Amino acid sequence: MLTAGSGHQWESELVSALSRPGARLRVVRRCVDIADVVAVASTGQISVAIVSSDLRRLDAELVQRLRSGRVAVLAVHPAGDQATAVRLSRIGIPVTVADDAGAEAIVAAVGEAMAELATAATPRDQDWFGDTRTALAAPGSSELLPPPAPAGSGNEARGGVLGRVIAVWGPTGAPGRTTVAAGLAAEIAAAGVSTLLIDADVYGGVLASAFGLLDESPGLAGACRMAANGRLGPAELTTLSWRINDELTLLTGIPRPDRWPEVRPSSIPLVLDVARALAAVVVVDCGFSLETDEEISFDTVAPRRNGATLAVLSDADVVLAVGSADPPGMERLVRGLLELADVLPDVQPRVVLNRLRRTAASREDAVGALRRFAGLTVTAALAEDRAGTDLAWRRGTPLAEAAAGSPLRSGLRELAASLSPRAVSAG
Repeated sequence: MLTAGSGHQWESELVSALSRPGARLRVVRRCVDIADVVAVASTGQISVAIVSSDLRRLDAELVQRLRSGRVAVLAVHPAGDQATAVRLSRIGIPVTVADDAGAEAIVAAVGEAMAELATAATPRDQDWFGDTRTALAAPGSSELLPPPAPAGSGNEARGGVLGRVIAVWGPTGAPGRTTVAAGLAAEIAAAGVSTLLIDADVYGGVLASAFGLLDESPGLAGACRMAANGRLGPAELTTLSWRINDELTLLTGIPRPDRWPEVRPSSIPLVLDVARALAAVVVVDCGFSLETDEEISFDTVAPRRNGATLAVLSDADVVLAVGSADPPGMERLVRGLLELADVLPDVQPRVVLNRLRRTAASREDAVGALRRFAGLTVTAALAEDRAGTDLAWRRGTPLAEAAAGSPLRSGLRELAASLSPRAVSAG
């Protein structure tokens, strides 16, 4: 193992104890900083990293990088400092020990940390863009309000009940992901279900504009920064979000595409965990690209612009794949679904055909084509209503307010009802 104790007394005592004959563990290196920790861990010589809670730049990204390399992480924090213990848990260190516990207690905690890592879900690859978890509901379930969370899970903000995450994704070609995400969130909220809408499009998120808001707020980038340092909780996420109405809240995205490195893939699952504690339903507008071409340009672990999208899709309970119901849109959708299946084979998307119009294809033709070429059924087919959507964008209001009688609004309401039984009675 290695230690990075920031010069604290517990580190010297531990190393001294493990240098005695018969010790079951061996300290390979006493590291002075994060760079030293990463360098030693990358050699494959260690199984455990014991770090001080005040180690500079100790964050969720480092923890996930170590764990993806099958290195267990144990943190030592000041005795009686419960706030630091909570922060360490938030950044992905489930096993911690107080600095006055003694060398024997730290050694025992090492075994606990290794056992926890052995039973944890194995990361998909070495990209460490986020751990993957099994959906809370059984496959095919449409219920959006899951059972109570286990005690001590840290999700007590809503009485211990975890919310569900719906990711809205679609291929290139502007099939209407944002329109569907915003409309779906508004309809679920209109049914009296607390809803958080998140703009996670790293290429061109415009949800702030859709609701007539300024996009210079910290939003998702700020939430990722706080999550990486273990300082994001329901109260902090609420402060970063805009209140649209009593049940609908919006977490805006990045105002410029060049700020994509601020949306850390390693922080996305942490942000979604807090979002689940804050709202019954979390709707996330994702970017279109699933490519991982960074491997071509880097011979080390590379920054991943599309990692945020992959992390959301991997962590979501429901994935909606939105495609435009016209010939080029259908072709892009089929190709996109094949790419999605290749990149994230465990994700089972529900297809939403958008911009359905008779001049392009009938509903029967579009549904039949998707079944024939992709082997999938259609969850919803949404009629195109350019006049209604244009009015909603100009006013900066949800479609339900700008054009209550819109056929698109009716389709979105039916989609919300199919995902959440409580939305059936929405007016």
